Amino acid sequence: MNTDLNTMSREDLLALRSRIDKALDRLAVEEKKKALEAVKQAAKTHGFTLDELMPLVDGAKPAKKTKLPAKYRNPENPSQTWSGKGRPPGWMKEALENGTPLSDLAI
Repeated sequence: MNTDLNTMSREDLLALRSRIDKALDRLAVEEKKKALEAVKQAAKTHGFTLDELMPLVDGAKPAKKTKLPAKYRNPENPSQTWSGKGRPPGWMKEALENGTPLSDLAI
């Protein structure tokens, strides 16, 4: 696009600015969507969800959480329990992958 801005009227320049601003806004939205997908994928690769990571953004301290009662227990190590909220612990994943029914792990 070879437009001589010096020969354009004020009205035409304002219209062009408006079109450029709209194009830049659309581009920014698309770039943000791509960035968000990349962040989601990076979080997933490391075994987290965005909800788990967001409290750490801007140096904010995660809210104190009350400990939930255990719903599942590791039959091989009864001291290992899980409330059923959040990411399952390694022993739970391993037990399910080995064919142990979830009901066998319930307390």
